[in-house]
Amino acid sequence: MLIILGAALLFLAPILLGVALVLPRTPEVALDRRRPYEAEPPSRLTLLSDATVGGLGRFLEAGNIRLFNRDALENAGLRLSQTEFTVLVIAGSIVGALVGLVIGVPAISVLLVVLAPFVGHLVLGFLAGKRRAKFDEQLCDTLQLLAGGLRAGHSILRTIDAAAAESLSPTSEEMRRVVTETSLGRDLLASLTDTSDRMRNEDFVWIAQAIQINREVGGNLAEVLDQVNETIRERSEIKGHIKALAAEGKFSAYILIAMPIGIVAMLMGVNPGYMNSMFTHPLGWGMVGLSFVLLTIGSLWMRKIIDLKF
Repeated sequence: MLIILGAALLFLAPILLGVALVLPRTPEVALDRRRPYEAEPPSRLTLLSDATVGGLGRFLEAGNIRLFNRDALENAGLRLSQTEFTVLVIAGSIVGALVGLVIGVPAISVLLVVLAPFVGHLVLGFLAGKRRAKFDEQLCDTLQLLAGGLRAGHSILRTIDAAAAESLSPTSEEMRRVVTETSLGRDLLASLTDTSDRMRNEDFVWIAQAIQINREVGGNLAEVLDQVNETIRERSEIKGHIKALAAEGKFSAYILIAMPIGIVAMLMGVNPGYMNSMFTHPLGWGMVGLSFVLLTIGSLWMRKIIDLKF
């Protein structure tokens, strides 16, 4: 019996060895690491958008056309090129034209197409203003980070780098830009001054001047930054009180500006024929034009009254 069992094992051993060599084994190195990285093939929409951006970019470069400034896109916090943003504006104008055609008013289509570039500039201005406001709100925290880093014994450039890593956007982006420009050989004061110009922040100018004075004459920069931070906090508190007191005047100005337009819209909705004389008679045209002129003057006047400078 043992002889038969031994003979069977000797007969099956080569077969088992061959099967073990043929069967796939788990590789020691993953397959995606042994092969070069291959991205997924782009979709048709991606190919179409890339071709559109590329063609429009070549056209704008050939004609030396600058519809949207690169600095305006950077100040708005958009990581888009001029061509990409122009494509978005063109797509928005096409959508506006289709909306006008769907509702059956071609004049609205033409108006929306014409106003699309102006709306693009308004959007950039709005996003830039919102970004500057966030930078202003984060300035006190940034000063605390800078003062704490200096007390820990770090250099001013290392402290700015740490503030870029710990802060939120847009402060982190601006501080990282300062570090990058300084590493490339630019003067620190010039880089900080450009940051204050981009953010239109007068308080940040004080920080740049304090750092420059400290580099020239020495002293305890952390204590100076603490004093600047205290001054900025007091100014921010006063600014908040003034805005709260001026809120009623701003709201009254908005109501007075919107009231004539709202009354005309209500009359045209209640009795459409009541205002026909204003749009069919030459005297009515003159009155409409004069009303727009007076409304514009009054709006600018009230804006000047409620626009407080700090």
